[in-house]
Amino acid sequence: MIAEQGTIPVLEAQSLTRRFGGLVAVNDVSFSVNSGEIFGLIGPNGAGKTTLFNVVTGLIPASGGHLLFNGEALLRQRPHQIAAKGIARTFQNIRLFGALSALENVMIAQHVHTRSGVLKGVLGLPPAPQEEKAIRAKATELLELVGLGDRTSEQAKNFSYGDQRRLEIARALALNPKVLLLDEPAAGMNPNEKHQLSDFIRDLRDRFSLTILLIEHHVPLVMGLCDRIAVLDFGQLIALGEPDRVRTDPAVIAAYLGNE
Repeated sequence: MIAEQGTIPVLEAQSLTRRFGGLVAVNDVSFSVNSGEIFGLIGPNGAGKTTLFNVVTGLIPASGGHLLFNGEALLRQRPHQIAAKGIARTFQNIRLFGALSALENVMIAQHVHTRSGVLKGVLGLPPAPQEEKAIRAKATELLELVGLGDRTSEQAKNFSYGDQRRLEIARALALNPKVLLLDEPAAGMNPNEKHQLSDFIRDLRDRFSLTILLIEHHVPLVMGLCDRIAVLDFGQLIALGEPDRVRTDPAVIAAYLGNE
C-alpha cells in the first residue's frame, strides 16, 4: 500500500526547547510533519538534531514548548508509552542486544503490543503461546524484508555495521509504528549502499504507510530523498522547506560553509 502524503500534521513541535544548564541545545523550534512525508533534519555537528529526536521519543524531557502526535500532547510521557502510540526510532549509536540473535532482537520489540502478562508468558497460558507464534512469524518476515532472512539465528554482535543498522530498522518496524525516526541511517555506508538506502527508505514508507523523519549528515542523500527539510544550527531552526529552497538558502550555506 502506497502512503499518500497529506496536509494533516502527524507530528507538531511548537516552540520546543531543551536546555542543559546554560546550554540551549534546542531553542524555540517549531515545525510540523505531514502524513506520508519523508522529512529530513540536517545541520552541522552539535546543531541539536539528536537532542530533538530524544525529546520527541521521551528519552529526555523538554524544557519548554509543546509536542503533539495526531493532536495529542506527548511531552511528559515515557518512552515505552510513546512507542506504544506509534513512534519508533533507530539510534546514531546502535543499541542492539549483542548477545541475542537477530530474531530475538526483533521479537523483543513486539512485546509492547502483547496482551499476555509476565505470569501468563512464563506459564505458557493463553493467549501467550498464540502471541509468541505470531511474534516469531512477524519477526522472521521483517528480517526477510531488510535482507537478513538467512541470518535469523546469528548473534547481533557478529553483524557488520551496515547489517546492524538494517537489524535496528527491523526492530523499529516491529513496533508497528506510524512514524519512524531514523538517526543517521547512512553512517558508515559506501556510495552504492547509500543509493540503495534511499530506495529502501522509500519502499518502507510506501509498504507500511509510514511517515519518516531522518537525521543525516550526507546532504546529497537528504536532498534527493526528502519531501521537506528542516535545518538546525546551534539549536535554532534556520530553514524549513522543500529541498531546492533549502539548498539555496543563504543561512544554510553560511551554516555549512561559514561566512567570509
